[in-house]
Amino acid sequence: MAREEIRTTTSTTVRSSATDAGSGAAGDEVADAQGAAMPAPRAWAVRLVVVGIVLSALNLRPAITSLGALLEEVRDGLGMSGSVAGLLTSMPPLCFALFGGLAPRLARRFGPGAVVCAGMLAITTGLLVRPYAGSTAGFLAASALALMGIAVSNVLMPVIVKRWFPDRVGSMTGLYSMAVALGTAAAAAVTVPMTDALGGSWQPGLALWAVLAATAVVPWVPLVRDRGTTPDAPGAASSAGRAPSSAGGSPAREEAAPAVRITRSRTAWALAVFFGLQATAAYITMGWMAQIFRDAGVPASTAGLLLAVTMVMGVPLAFVIPRLATRLPHQGPIVVALGVCGLAGYAGLYLAPAAGAWAWALLLGIANCAFPLALTMVGMRARTGVGVAKLSAFAQSTGYLISIPGPLLVGVLYQSSGGWGLPIALMTALMIPQMVVGVLAGRNRTVEDEAVR
Repeated sequence: MAREEIRTTTSTTVRSSATDAGSGAAGDEVADAQGAAMPAPRAWAVRLVVVGIVLSALNLRPAITSLGALLEEVRDGLGMSGSVAGLLTSMPPLCFALFGGLAPRLARRFGPGAVVCAGMLAITTGLLVRPYAGSTAGFLAASALALMGIAVSNVLMPVIVKRWFPDRVGSMTGLYSMAVALGTAAAAAVTVPMTDALGGSWQPGLALWAVLAATAVVPWVPLVRDRGTTPDAPGAASSAGRAPSSAGGSPAREEAAPAVRITRSRTAWALAVFFGLQATAAYITMGWMAQIFRDAGVPASTAGLLLAVTMVMGVPLAFVIPRLATRLPHQGPIVVALGVCGLAGYAGLYLAPAAGAWAWALLLGIANCAFPLALTMVGMRARTGVGVAKLSAFAQSTGYLISIPGPLLVGVLYQSSGGWGLPIALMTALMIPQMVVGVLAGRNRTVEDEAVR
């Protein structure tokens, strides 16, 4: 794949990224797929997209990690069994699988900005309602609403980045991955202290995260009517650094490509399985790691901080890893390095969960950075905006479907065995195939080449 720093030049200079277009005068123009001139986005619109991406990314995990920090209190308050709690921790991948696949279709009809705006509204409503639903069923339903908003936003983030910043896929993916990690860590770190400061009740401690979600609605409102960033739009940007066709000095435009049958691509399947297995590890960690430490004798507040340490490792690494990945022809070495850290962390949790708690939290935090790596590979394994949209929806929906049984099975094994030996053994075993398929997904090829054979 071409490196992200490469800039496309033609005999007639064309501003192919939204960032470049936005920095020009109001009269700057870009070409659509038919070669017709159309107005370029203004600078304020590009800046608004950046703000919207960051604020949205901050809200893609607090609904999950805030619950993980208070899972014991929620279980006691609602009378949940271990199996039902396992179902609750399996809801994120279930909702992501069910609703994530709808995102490209919704984006084509309403525009990605409108869909993400609606997603942030769904997150706000779900987080505000679920603590006060009064029953396990109501809590699950409100959680599903919030997770539905997260699901569509998850899928559309790589699409929006590819369309608006085609020559900076790695750095922009790193930026919003870093924001995801920051929101994840913040929710894990401050939920318990915030709950204590609000009187000790878990309901306001969870509901307060709706405020952050509400702020993420604002930057998308002016973009609700913008259809220019739809994943299948005629002017969708080409892959980072890939020169658009430019014959005879005509405006650059994306190469017309046959319909991509994504299920025919071996790389798409490898990436989907890799995404699913890293999501399994991530949601087991977010849902259960604080409880593992608490059962080992670590105080609840410290257990929440340990979970926050695991999540905060993604802040710097989520920015570094995508940039590094776009500079390598094969991302397999990064996959292996992250997997080795995960194996070491699981071994520590089994042998000395309390004594080496901070070290295990750090190692598992590094291993969880397989998520920004997977998102980066989505942008690298497809050449066109259409290809990225299809690959993102396929990899995330299929991947989250694969990850559904993991957190639930951990809850069942924990309740049936009365300890964490079997669940940790399961987590360790799943890391091996994750490394294998990650190496396969990291090979230098695109789904367009494979899916039309």
